Amino acid sequence: RPNTQSLLHVVASDGVRAMMESALTARDRVGVQDFVLLENFTSEAAFIENLRKRFKENLIYTYIGSVLVSVNPYKDLEIYTKNHMERYRGVNFYEVSPHIYAVADNSYRSMRTERKDQCILISGESGAGKTEASKKILQYYAFTCPASEQVQTIKDRLLQSNPVLEAFGNAKTLRNDNSSRFGKYMDIQFDFKGAPVGGHIINYLLEKSRVVHQNHGERNFHIFYQLIEGGEEDLLRALGLERNPQQYQYLVKGNCPKVSSINDRSDWKMVRKALTVIGFNEDEVEELLNIIASVLHLGNVQYGGEEGNVCITSDTQIKYLARLLGVNGAVLTEALTHKKIIAKGEELMSPLNLEQASSARDALSKAVYGRTFTWLVNKINASLTYTDDSHKNYSVIGLLDIYGFEVFQHNSFEQFCINYCNEKLQQLFIELTLKSEQEEYEAEGITWEPEKFKGIISILDEECLRPGDASDLTFLEKLEDTVGGHAHFVTHKLADAKTRKVMGRDEFRLLHYAGEVNYNVNGFLDKNNDLLFRNLKEVMCMSENKILNQCFDREELSDKKRPETAATQFKASLAKLMEILMSKEPSYIRCIKPNDSKQAGRFDEVLIRHQVKYLGLMENLRVRRAGFAYRRRYEVFLQRYKSLCPDTWPNWQGKLADGVATLVKHLGYKPEEYKLGRSKIFIRFPKTLFATEELMICAQCFHHRHKFKPFLSFLFLSPIAIQAWWRGILARRRAQRRRQAADTIRRFIKGFIYRHRERCPENEYFLDYVRYSFLMKLHRNLPKNVLDKSWPTPPAALAEASEHLRKLCMQNMVWSYCKKISPEWKHQMEQKMIASELFKDKKDNYPQSVPKLFVSTRLNGEDINPKVVQALGSEKMKYAVPVTKYDRKGYKARPRQLLLTANSAVIIEETKLKQRIDYGALKGISVSSLSDGLFVLHVSSDDNKQKGDVVLQSDHVIETLTKIAICSDKINSININQGSITFTVGQGKEGIIDFTPGSELLVAKAKNGHLSVVSLLNLPHSQSDGFSKLKAEM
Repeated sequence: RPNTQSLLHVVASDGVRAMMESALTARDRVGVQDFVLLENFTSEAAFIENLRKRFKENLIYTYIGSVLVSVNPYKDLEIYTKNHMERYRGVNFYEVSPHIYAVADNSYRSMRTERKDQCILISGESGAGKTEASKKILQYYAFTCPASEQVQTIKDRLLQSNPVLEAFGNAKTLRNDNSSRFGKYMDIQFDFKGAPVGGHIINYLLEKSRVVHQNHGERNFHIFYQLIEGGEEDLLRALGLERNPQQYQYLVKGNCPKVSSINDRSDWKMVRKALTVIGFNEDEVEELLNIIASVLHLGNVQYGGEEGNVCITSDTQIKYLARLLGVNGAVLTEALTHKKIIAKGEELMSPLNLEQASSARDALSKAVYGRTFTWLVNKINASLTYTDDSHKNYSVIGLLDIYGFEVFQHNSFEQFCINYCNEKLQQLFIELTLKSEQEEYEAEGITWEPEKFKGIISILDEECLRPGDASDLTFLEKLEDTVGGHAHFVTHKLADAKTRKVMGRDEFRLLHYAGEVNYNVNGFLDKNNDLLFRNLKEVMCMSENKILNQCFDREELSDKKRPETAATQFKASLAKLMEILMSKEPSYIRCIKPNDSKQAGRFDEVLIRHQVKYLGLMENLRVRRAGFAYRRRYEVFLQRYKSLCPDTWPNWQGKLADGVATLVKHLGYKPEEYKLGRSKIFIRFPKTLFATEELMICAQCFHHRHKFKPFLSFLFLSPIAIQAWWRGILARRRAQRRRQAADTIRRFIKGFIYRHRERCPENEYFLDYVRYSFLMKLHRNLPKNVLDKSWPTPPAALAEASEHLRKLCMQNMVWSYCKKISPEWKHQMEQKMIASELFKDKKDNYPQSVPKLFVSTRLNGEDINPKVVQALGSEKMKYAVPVTKYDRKGYKARPRQLLLTANSAVIIEETKLKQRIDYGALKGISVSSLSDGLFVLHVSSDDNKQKGDVVLQSDHVIETLTKIAICSDKINSININQGSITFTVGQGKEGIIDFTPGSELLVAKAKNGHLSVVSLLNLPHSQSDGFSKLKAEM
C-alpha cells in the first residue's frame, strides 16, 4: 500500500536510491532492536557489538523478546518527556522502538484486558540504573493513568515515597553515588477504571552495618548528611548537632563527607516536602529527626576507665540522648556499660569490657535505625492504603527494585545474602521465561524443542548459630565438613596450591551463576545473630518517643524464645517474595552498567561482558531462539507484506491463515524457515525476515516512483494555489482592521470635542469610553483595607456614582474585616476603643499603650498567694496587676497587688486583703494628663469601711484604668486633670498631688506637704503607627 513516509522520500530524483540505502544500512549503524533477530545469536561478541552500536547512538534500550535490556547512559536523554509518554500509551509492544515506557504500558494493558496481576522485575548490579528505572515507571503511570482528586493524592504519595526511601535507605558506595542499600518491592493498586488508588511496599535486608561503619570512599545513609547540610539553624541547635559531618564518628570512617553529584541541601528540602505530601505531621517529623540525631550522638559516646570497669566519658552526649530518645540518662548509661544476665530466675548486672561496650553501643545504633526504617515503610504504606470499600477488588502491578549481584574486594555477610537473593531471582527468571515460551508454542500448536541450559546452582542455606564456644572460624570448619565435597564450594584448606595464593584462611569461595566470589567469614555470626542486650531493649521500651515505642514492643521482653537469625528472616521473606512473583505475570528489565567511572559515552567491553554473563542474557537469548526468532499475528503480517504477492494485493478475501500461506509460498519460504500456528506465523531465522523487509522496501520505492508521478506534480502545485488564496484572505483582513481603526479614531476625536455637552450621538462613544476607563482603573486600584482611604478621581458625569461605589466598597471591607475578627480580638478591640475614648489626646503616655495588647493579668499564678485565692472564695478574678500604693500620711510607697473581681477592687499585701472597694462605693477615678502612672480611686465617705481615697501607681496605667472602668461600669467617671489632683485623706481632710513635666520620673513629698510628681517629657509618637503594630501582633 502507499506509505506517506515513503512518498516524502521519493520527491527528489535520487530519492529512491537514498531511501533504499538508508533502510539497508540502518542495521549496520544502530544494530537490531531485538537481540532475537541477531543472525549469530550464539556469539557473545555479536551480542555485545549490537549493544555497543546502539549505545553509541544513545539507543540505550534493546529487547530480548519481551525482556528489556537497559544500559545506563550516565547523562540526561530527552526520551522521557510527556510527548514520549503519549507515544507509547496504548500502542502495541513491537510497534514502536524499545523503551521502558513500552514495558510499563504493556504490563498495564495486560492487567486491564486480561485481569491478571502483573509484576516488573528490575535487576542489575549497583549503579546500573535500577532505581531510576523504577522512578520512570512510576512517572509513566502517574501521567498516563486516569485521575481524580483522590487518585491524584495517591499518585503524589507514590512519587514522593521515592525521595524519602532514598534518603533513609540509599548511600554513596564505590560503584554508585545513590546505591539502594535495601531491597524494595512495591505493589501499585489499580481500580476497575485503571486508576492508581493505593500501594504497598515491602523492604528487604537493610544494610544496617553501614550505620556504624563505611569503607573508604563511601558514605553513611543520605539522611545524615542532608540533615546536617540542609537543616535550619534552630533545628540543628534543638538536636544538638553541628553543621560539620566530620564531628561525628559514624560519618568520618569513609572519609567522604561531600560528593560532587549530590546536593544534600536541595535533597533535604525535597525530603521535607515529600514527608508532608505523604502525610507526616510536625510531631512525627520532629520525633523522626530526634532518632536520626540520636544515632549520631550514639556514635560519639566515648568509653574510658579500667578493664572490667568501663565508664562513659562523654556526659554531654548522654544528656542529648536522654532528651532525644525520651529515656532516663542514668538508666541509659548503665545499659551501655553493663549487661543484664538472668541466672536461675535472678537478674544480675555484669559490667562490660571496652570492646563489649563499643559493640553494645553500635548494636543499639543499628537496631534503632533499622527498626525506624521499618516503621517509616509502614507509615508510607498506611498513607497509600486503598480505603474505598465500594470496590474491594483491585488489580496490581508490582515493581521489584532489588540489589544486584555484588562482588567487592572484601565480601561479608551482606554480600552473601544479596547474592543468595540474586541466585533465587535468576532461577525464577529462567523458570518463568522458559515456561512462557512453552505456553505460547503450545497455544499455537507448535512443537517445542527443549533447550538444554546450565542449571541454577544451589547456594549455602545454613544457620550461622553454633552452640558452645562458636566463632567465625568454627563456622568455616563446619562448612568444610558439611559442603566441602560440593564442586562449587572451596576454602583455603580444600583448595589447590594455585587457589590458596589468592584466598585467605578465613575465606570460602562460592561459584555463583555470575562468577566466583570469596566471602570473609569474620563478622558472619555477629551480623547473623543481630543481638541487642536485654537491658538496652528495656531502655528503648521505656522511651517517650512515640516512634520508638512502636519499634520496640514490650512483648519482646517477656518472649523467652530466641529471635530468628537475620539470614533465616531474610530467607523466609525471600520465599514469600518468590510466591508473590510466581502469582503474577512477569516482565523483565535487565540493567547494565557501561563503566565503573560513571562516564557518559564510555563502553567498557570487559565489564559489560561480565554483566551479560551473570545476568544470564545469552542464556535467555538461547532459550528464546531455541524456537522461532519472529512471531506476528496473521492480520499484522498480511497487512505489512500483502503488496509483495499479486494474489494477496490489494485485499485478501479468504481465511487469514490461507492468505499468509499463499504469501510465504510466493516469497519462496522454505518449510524449515517458518511454522504456521493457529493465529500467528513463526519465522525461525532473522535473515528470512530481513530479506522480506528489504524486498518490501524496494518494491514500494519503485512502485511509488512511477505510479505517483502525476500525484507528486499535483502535490507540488497545490501549495502554490493554497498560498495565494491564504495571502488574499490575510490582505482583506488587514484592510478591514485599518478601516475599523480609522472609524474609531474619528469617533473618539469628535466625542472629545463634544465632551461637555449633554449626551448625544457625537459624544456617546467618548463618554462611554471615559466611564469604562474609570471603572477599569477603579477595578485595578480598589482600596486594599479599611485604613486605605485612596480612591481614583472620577469624571464629572460619574461623581455621584463614584461616591456610592466608595461607600459600598468601604461597607464591604468593614463587613469582611468584622467577619474575620475572632472573639479574642473583638474583646481586645472593644477595650482599646474604650481606652481611646478615655485617653486619646488627653493623656501623654496613651500613644505608647496603643501597640501593646491588653492582657487578663500581669501576675503569674505563683505571684498570687494561695491564701488570697482562698479568701476571695468563689469570686472570679478578672484582672490582676502589681501597683505601688502611697500612704495618705507621709506618702510612703508600698508594693501592693490590685485585683479586680466582678463586684470590687481588692488591694493585696502579700497574704492579706488590705482593702476592698466595692464598685458601688467608687465615686470616680482621677489621673493626670502627663505621662506618669499615678491615679486616685475616690471612694464614698459614707462607707465606714473606707478610710479615704486610694493613691496608686501602675506601670500599665492605661490598661489598668480601662479595666477598672469596664469592671466597675464607671467609664464616664474618669477625670483627667491638669496640674493637680485633690483627694480625701480621711476625717474631712484633703490632700493634693502636684504634677509637673521634667527630665526624669520622680515621686516625693514636697515642702508644702503636697505629693509632688515629676513626669517624663513625652516624645512625639504616631498613634496610627501604634495601631499598625498592634494589628501585626495579632
